[in-house]
Amino acid sequence: MNISNEIKKLTIDNAVTLTELAEKIAKAKQKHYSVQNLSAKLKKGTVNLNELAIILDELGYSLKFEKK
Repeated sequence: MNISNEIKKLTIDNAVTLTELAEKIAKAKQKHYSVQNLSAKLKKGTVNLNELAIILDELGYSLKFEKK
């Protein structure tokens, strides 16, 4: 599973652009966060857990850990 591809699919499914998503991340983190930064992290696969939680929340999803 490639998290970058999954995030891109979710943005398409929810009609949210990467620019809008970057703006929402910046607002949640209360610091500058550019679309270039987001694109680079998606390309490299270096999105951290905090950013993933913000992304999923903004797209209407939640992150859940379940014991096997």
